[in-house]
Amino acid sequence: MPRDTGLKRLVRKADPSEVLVKDWREVGDSEHVVTVNWPAEHAFYRPEPGSYTSLLFTESLRQGLALLSHTAFGIPLDHRLGWERFRSPVTPAALRATGEDALLDMRITHSEITRRRMGTTFLTARVEATRDGRHAGSAEVRYVAHPGPIYDRLRGNHADAEAAFARALPPAPAVSPELVGRTRAQDVTLSATDRPGHWQLRVDTSNTVLFDHPHDHIPGMVLLEAFAQAAQAVAAPRRVSPMNFDTTFHRYVELDQPCWITAEPVTRYDARLSAVQNGEVVASGIVTSAPHMGH
Repeated sequence: MPRDTGLKRLVRKADPSEVLVKDWREVGDSEHVVTVNWPAEHAFYRPEPGSYTSLLFTESLRQGLALLSHTAFGIPLDHRLGWERFRSPVTPAALRATGEDALLDMRITHSEITRRRMGTTFLTARVEATRDGRHAGSAEVRYVAHPGPIYDRLRGNHADAEAAFARALPPAPAVSPELVGRTRAQDVTLSATDRPGHWQLRVDTSNTVLFDHPHDHIPGMVLLEAFAQAAQAVAAPRRVSPMNFDTTFHRYVELDQPCWITAEPVTRYDARLSAVQNGEVVASGIVTSAPHMGH
């Protein structure tokens, strides 16, 4: 597929302005460099002057892995990608915003590519990223690509994305944006409950960054954003910046059922997070933060 056509499909985005990938090249067996562009301004990933959020690094990685799965490893575009395990320490200095676009090079090495007889592929990637020649972050990701028929069997009556999206619960009231390190209520992914450290996941499908197109389940990026906001909330009134997500995705999270986010401080900068739906843990992990750049 030519590089100037179909890029939106390769990185699984509908809005061309949200495509971060600029270029990619092979540098060795199962080793590639993907270059992404971080825009000077972005309402979601740069909510305040001076810095990006670490989820911009995560979204860059998500797009890079989707791209390589289709271009380098021949996984068809109609296969469904999903993350199983994710760890991504980011260097705070790499998130500084200068008022100009920034380029990030991600060296992605796939240590495992296991293809099953029925078409499912399991992949494991290690990532080292640089910005202006300096270390920016790293990541380890285990993910899977299912053919349509297998995915449909796994998802049952939730397989139809358009139908599942239409059944999404309306967004619950947002907590104060300042509590979770945000400036706009539309970007808040938590709704208050009567229990400290416990929130309802707030799913606003009109947020076109988190929900660029209809999904049959709540995307992992939404859960990671909720974990980041919960880590900030339990650190309050201190301002922190989540920098590392060590996360396991256990199950698909449905749009038509409430999901609950819990956060428990472990150390001054570490918090244990979990997402629970129908009494089962659907995602869990540790979020490690750093002091906020402005504080």
